[in-house]
Amino acid sequence: MGTCSADLAALLGPNATAIAAADYICNKFSDASFAVDNTYLLFSAYLNFFMQLGFAMLCAGSVRSKNAISVMLTNVLDAAIAGLFYYLFGFAFAFGSPSNGGFIGRHNFGLESIPSSSFDYSNFLYHWAFAVSAAGIASGSMAERTQFVAYLIYSSFLTGFVYPVVSHWFWATDGWATAFRVDNGFLFGSGVIDFAGSGVVHMVGGVAGLWGALIEGPRIGRFDSSGRSVALRDHNATLVVLGTFILWFGWYGFNPGSFNKISGFYTSGNHYGQWSAVGRTAVTTTLAGCTSALTTLFGKWILTSHWDVTDFCSGLLGGFAAITAGCSVVEPWAAIICGFVAALVLISCNKLAEKVKYDDPLGAAQLHGGCGAWGVIFTALFASEKYVREVYPSRPVRYGLFMGGGGRLLAAHIIQILVIVGWVSATMGTLFYFLHKFGHLRVSADDEMADMDLTRQGRLAYVDHDEDESQKQGFK
Repeated sequence: MGTCSADLAALLGPNATAIAAADYICNKFSDASFAVDNTYLLFSAYLNFFMQLGFAMLCAGSVRSKNAISVMLTNVLDAAIAGLFYYLFGFAFAFGSPSNGGFIGRHNFGLESIPSSSFDYSNFLYHWAFAVSAAGIASGSMAERTQFVAYLIYSSFLTGFVYPVVSHWFWATDGWATAFRVDNGFLFGSGVIDFAGSGVVHMVGGVAGLWGALIEGPRIGRFDSSGRSVALRDHNATLVVLGTFILWFGWYGFNPGSFNKISGFYTSGNHYGQWSAVGRTAVTTTLAGCTSALTTLFGKWILTSHWDVTDFCSGLLGGFAAITAGCSVVEPWAAIICGFVAALVLISCNKLAEKVKYDDPLGAAQLHGGCGAWGVIFTALFASEKYVREVYPSRPVRYGLFMGGGGRLLAAHIIQILVIVGWVSATMGTLFYFLHKFGHLRVSADDEMADMDLTRQGRLAYVDHDEDESQKQGFK
């Protein structure tokens, strides 16, 4: 506020009354700006959380009808478990600075000392929605054959510990690889630019789901006795499309909301400020998703001679997952390149999964893990010097290799991919192994072959006839 008060006092006059008036007016503007930014972040958190409805609809439509209730339960379960465990532990591990060597936070458990000068309740809500997304990605990979107790255990562990540690590394102000550091200890003199989480959220969820699906194995009937792929088709394309549109809408909170505020000026007295960067981020998000969707649609048509709306939806989401890392620091034209390559990555990963007999009902590991990893690399290649200076003003100016910024940022991003794969594999892979070893990961073959909704939930998602005998007897 010192600059604001000094400038205003110079206009009002050199006397004490003018100086006091300047301080008062500037403080009021500061309060208003804080309120606007918190409102913006809360609204973004609501959009971010609304994505969980999209995940639920997408998952329900992508599985067979006999398992629709079970898969929707896991989505609700992820949100509820994350609410408690991220409150008790996760937010502290992620942002409880100062941390232990940049590895894990150690303050603010149970939101102690919140609100503070660094965080308000809106920050918790926003990042809780991110944690739920990471858990939801893993749930999709393991759909149609996983025990309820396994969901309880791994969702708690992922949202309360595994994901928060990764977000501390790359998003906390003292994380060992963050681009937000307040000192000069940047990884490769650069730090990692993962603005909204292609690595932190999507890769974490994708790698976790990969290990869960690998360890419990493919669904019964997914591959025949000779090893050939057998399509277990999604039962409701309408729900898939509905879920995709909801996720598309929510991504405008996921990516632009990661600025955490909207009211900052980049150049005083100009029309250009943080609100412009927020708008640009929404544009790059849109372009990457649209390009990836169309590329996937035509690419699959070339391979299969069919137009498939579910392929279109997967491509759209793959483009969104890829652009998430660099959405704030790349030009709109670069987002089109991001989306195009994301579609090729997604198609290739799906082909590879089929070849190695890996079964992921939603293709979540391929979409979020594969496209997320491409998004991390893409950012290191195409990040713009101008936008990096604006969004990360406290870090050294390292930007994309193809934009003339050298290879330091790319080196940091390669390290990010490696450590995320290593950390999630060591933690979630080990957890899934022991759940499998003690018989708590996969349902029995009988339950899987029957309706899991009926055997596990005691009801069916769809009832084709009236089962109320009393009502039947009422009609003569």
